[in-house]
Amino acid sequence: MRTQVGIIGAGPAGLLLSHLLHLAGIDSVVLEARSRAYVEERVRAGLLEQGSVDTLTEAGVGDRLHRQGLAHHGIELRFDGAGHRIPLTDLTGKVVTIYGQQEVVKDLIAARLAAGTHSGNPPILFEVADVAVHDVTSDSPRISFTHEGQTQVLDCAFIGGCDGFHGICRGAIPEEIIRVYDRIYPFAWLGILAHSRPVSEELIYARHSDGFALATMRSETVSRLYLQCAPDEDLAQWPDDRIWDELHNRLGCGDELQQGKIFQKGVTAMRSYVVEPMRHGRLFLAGDAAHIVPPTCAKGMNLAIADIRVLARGLERFFTKNDATLLEQYSEICLRRIWKGQRFSWWMTSMLHRFDGADPFEHRVQVAELDYVSTSRAAMTTLAENYVGLPYEV
Repeated sequence: MRTQVGIIGAGPAGLLLSHLLHLAGIDSVVLEARSRAYVEERVRAGLLEQGSVDTLTEAGVGDRLHRQGLAHHGIELRFDGAGHRIPLTDLTGKVVTIYGQQEVVKDLIAARLAAGTHSGNPPILFEVADVAVHDVTSDSPRISFTHEGQTQVLDCAFIGGCDGFHGICRGAIPEEIIRVYDRIYPFAWLGILAHSRPVSEELIYARHSDGFALATMRSETVSRLYLQCAPDEDLAQWPDDRIWDELHNRLGCGDELQQGKIFQKGVTAMRSYVVEPMRHGRLFLAGDAAHIVPPTCAKGMNLAIADIRVLARGLERFFTKNDATLLEQYSEICLRRIWKGQRFSWWMTSMLHRFDGADPFEHRVQVAELDYVSTSRAAMTTLAENYVGLPYEV
């Protein structure tokens, strides 16, 4: 099998890359280890920056997003028993939109399967195994894999490594070349999905002496709620009643916090992770394969979309103009945005969470920071600009 760009991973990054390349007349094949049902149903991020919405809209896959997405014009910071609204739109002219990652994936899969490929290859192969990349520093890299019991090889000109944090692509970059920046936080999030009306029309970030809490939503009838917990938290110790009691406590909510049926429960680790460079020969890493951010500011999927904007335009310029300049700058351009996203996520995480062992001085500094952010227009603008998404370089 031959294509122009072989893509490993059918998450938002890999699917968007394939779709943008197709629009530019460039052929690709996406290889995915999981089934279509699995990737369409796995719940991940749910908040899109303005630029991400614009990118999906311009790519022609934004119809359902605009019908079903929930646009938010502000967020609320709660601390010391009081709420403080940050007016995102008033400060930046932009909005953020609640629309689940799995919905983005459904839209992109439908678009790719409907459009097909220029070569006649299947646009996506699900449930592949034994994936490996070969000769990535040559002009003719290859991807070997097994599909439906048969060993196959995909010959291509470039490889998009969009296979997530646990994928194989990052490991194809030699240890002497790659540099890893890693920070694991001493807490995690216990998250639930519940059939209940959201407590607020906008996200609530709450700092409490017992730990952080977040109230968000997936729709007008499904709430997404989080509690700071230990990284090794035992879910068996968290029956539904305890979760609701703790949410009431930390969010400071009364009857507006509706207690519906919890239908999903899990613990999310908190980590900051970046690898440099994001390119080795003709292998390009994108999304979670290259970087992980704490979920506090929902930057993961948005950074992946930003990566793909650069990579897709670089590949288009190469195939149409034989110009590799943008591809050569790919890692440098992406990392500038990634590190700004890491800085913002680290700052918000540090400001809002309880750190075991922190002394009273550190506690008062956190509260002072929140007080400053919620009362200074300059500080609110800084938060808002980063939250809705910084301008794209490419």
